[in-house]
Amino acid sequence: MLSGLVLSAALAAVLAGPWLADMRRAGLSRENYAGSRLAFPSGAVLISCSLLALVPLAVLDDRADLDLLDPELRRWIVYVLGVALLGLLDDALGRGADADTPRGWRGHARAVLGGRFSTGAIKAAGALALAAYATSGRGQEGLDYVADLALLLLATNLFNLLDLRPGRVEKAFALLLAGLCIGAWTAEPLELLGLFIGPVLVGAVYTLREQAMLGDTGSNLVGALAGVALLVTLDETGRWIALAVVAGLTIYGEFRSISKAVDAIPPLRWLDSLGRVSRGDLNP
Repeated sequence: MLSGLVLSAALAAVLAGPWLADMRRAGLSRENYAGSRLAFPSGAVLISCSLLALVPLAVLDDRADLDLLDPELRRWIVYVLGVALLGLLDDALGRGADADTPRGWRGHARAVLGGRFSTGAIKAAGALALAAYATSGRGQEGLDYVADLALLLLATNLFNLLDLRPGRVEKAFALLLAGLCIGAWTAEPLELLGLFIGPVLVGAVYTLREQAMLGDTGSNLVGALAGVALLVTLDETGRWIALAVVAGLTIYGEFRSISKAVDAIPPLRWLDSLGRVSRGDLNP
């Protein structure tokens, strides 16, 4: 049932490059941390490739009874697409790198309490609603239900916090997927979410080469996939452990610089820079 992964990755390999180049020509770009203007938000291209792949898969899965899509995708696709759309709203209506732009949960909370418009606050409320919908009916009760809801939301937010250097989000996601699949000896996350994973992995080529920026559209997408992968792969104890780790990293990211922490640890610094090619290296 890896047809979604294969088809969506193939489409992204063919379409992502021309589409991102066209975005840059059309002025759909933003300045990154190094001062280069990159196609933005590339997350919109990733979602488009996934949806194009879904067309034949959905038709054949239903009409030809080929079992091409995991039945549970119906539950999680609402959350994945929903938070990506909320990220696109933030990318379109947010104020980018302006000094007055609210940042983090504390910044958005202060903005709302101060009577200011905050796309981040809308994104947080929308993500909560979508997560509550997606996790309903799974048989979880009491604190276990709250833990699953929190894990899904915090994982989504954590990958948004990680999106400060080219390729960092995709690398963290790939490592998480590898750990889950090998640790649980299952391909379930790939079978369930392959429709979206394929374009994310292909898109990493363009973010690592500093030709595109994910934007909140893309980082929300990857964070949602990470949260769902954790929920569907781990047992109850594993999900509680994952929640503690994700919550700890989120709290750290709210008060400290994740990039500085990565740069201070040689193995993490090496991994973070692995495969990254600056635009200066591409155009000497």
